[in-house]
Amino acid sequence: MVQTVVPVSVPLQRQQALQQAAQQLEATFLAEMLESAGLGPARGGFGGGAGEAQFASFLVQAQAEAMAEAGGIGLAETLFNALAERDRGG
Repeated sequence: MVQTVVPVSVPLQRQQALQQAAQQLEATFLAEMLESAGLGPARGGFGGGAGEAQFASFLVQAQAEAMAEAGGIGLAETLFNALAERDRGG
């Protein structure tokens, strides 16, 4: 969860939407980084094939979402603050 101090001028419902969007974007970024690091397809884990490659991407995405939810790398917080500032009109 993104831990930030938000100006009062941003409504709570909008804050929650911005937090969720920022966290989803961080998870997508982390998934791409994990795949680039070679954590995608399990080499020979289940005999290979197109199905294994497809399901490996689901695993990487789930791992990235868990990482982002646990605090991630701080990208979601930075994105959220930028979006909240934009919404505030600053």
